[in-house]
Amino acid sequence: MKFINKKTILFAAASVVLSMVSSCDRDYLETGPTDSVSEQLASGSIENISTIINGMHRNMYLRQNSSQGQNGNTGIMIYMDVMGEDLIFPAAGPNWYVSTIRWLDNANANSGNLFYPYDFYYEQIRMANIVILKTPAVAGDQAVKDKLMGEAYAFRAFSYYMLSQIYANRYVAGGNNTQMGVPLRLDLEFEAIPRASLEEVYTSINNDLTSSFGLLSGKARTNKSHFNASVVKGLMARVALTQGKYSQAATYAKEARAGFALMTNADYKKGFNSYDNTEWLWGYKPLDTTSDYFGNFMAYMSRNYNSSQIRQAPKVVNNLLYAKFATTDVRTQVIDPTGAHTALNLPSTYLKVPYTSQKFLSTNSSGAIDNNTSLGDIPFMRAAEMYLIEAEALARDNKEAQSKIVFNEFEKNRNPSYAGATTTGQAYVDEILNSRRLELWGEGFRFLDLKRLNLPLDRTGTNQVSAVTNNLLTVPAGDKRWTWLIPQGEIDASKGLVKQNDL
Repeated sequence: MKFINKKTILFAAASVVLSMVSSCDRDYLETGPTDSVSEQLASGSIENISTIINGMHRNMYLRQNSSQGQNGNTGIMIYMDVMGEDLIFPAAGPNWYVSTIRWLDNANANSGNLFYPYDFYYEQIRMANIVILKTPAVAGDQAVKDKLMGEAYAFRAFSYYMLSQIYANRYVAGGNNTQMGVPLRLDLEFEAIPRASLEEVYTSINNDLTSSFGLLSGKARTNKSHFNASVVKGLMARVALTQGKYSQAATYAKEARAGFALMTNADYKKGFNSYDNTEWLWGYKPLDTTSDYFGNFMAYMSRNYNSSQIRQAPKVVNNLLYAKFATTDVRTQVIDPTGAHTALNLPSTYLKVPYTSQKFLSTNSSGAIDNNTSLGDIPFMRAAEMYLIEAEALARDNKEAQSKIVFNEFEKNRNPSYAGATTTGQAYVDEILNSRRLELWGEGFRFLDLKRLNLPLDRTGTNQVSAVTNNLLTVPAGDKRWTWLIPQGEIDASKGLVKQNDL
């Protein structure tokens, strides 16, 4: 089968009826939230274009490929964190993500877990291309068309950004970045083409974000699961930080968080399950009608959902990271150093080990904490991240005094007893980075940050469990394993045009 060469949109959220059997012994049929829409029909009406965009958003959190571990971008977020040192599995449990924890998937060109992000993001890109190229000719209100194209450009930029960070060598600030990126597909053909340079891919990412911002500026969105100008600015800040464009990163981050107030400490402890939270810029709300029980994000990351994954392998925080913060910091107050979590009244069947996190709590459809559902909104971008990007970027741009104004405001919110940063230079940057580690724990950033910063993986001295990690404790900075292999299916289908990364 030719890799990623489909003539109709048949991806998970744009399929008709999927028959899926969960590994947790639940058999059911699920009807996808949208109908299949062909490329030809896409040009027929603005309603069809809207269907594609809505399907792309639902793809971001729905199970695909009949695999409960491959639940859109939320599954990939978990990949990115378990490959770091801060999100720990105290036991293998049902074995979800264990091969990823051991750094086996990224070095196996035939791994389904290695294939999944590549396939997922290129499917999103394919649908974005349809919207971008077909919408101008569709009859309808221009403002609506602009919003649809603006979202498509944002999706394409986000997808190429993720692909580049995973499947290409790291972007080197100030370098020419002629190293291989990924195939840059901007049309509807999706035929075999060589890999573009990393600089070419990032140029396309930035061009798409500029186009998206222009189209979405001044336009309201229906809810936080869709893109608006603030989210696009947040994506611009992420990309600029990765490229080492620190002045731009600081500016974009400040602009992105405008109007999104940091949450209170009380809200911080409510379970990260409502995108009505004041500081969420972008997030998703799985609904009962599309709930996947064991495939939802909360089925893996919550502390309370009654599933074998949560009961047997609750998510634990690196004890060395925890020790860096005062008990007056609210972020430590969702981590139980005893593991008991007595306030949750967890049954005796739940494994209880030190430093488990209850940052994420599953809810029912009314929003109440509920062990029997895996519902709960999923954070994709928060004002907290923008504060930390701005603080880091200003510090790296030799504007430490300005950085401390931003950082101290943020830290004071999380820890009312915080007296202000007293460190300077690299020690101060490290303080920002440690805050970022704890703040964004479980939200899919750690592997990407280590790679961006050219830092080693170091799990030594932590509460990692050797039976889970298979004693994979360190990976040097710059090791070839930081760059995932290109899936063998792409290599085979490209007829030699796509070159493999270092084996």
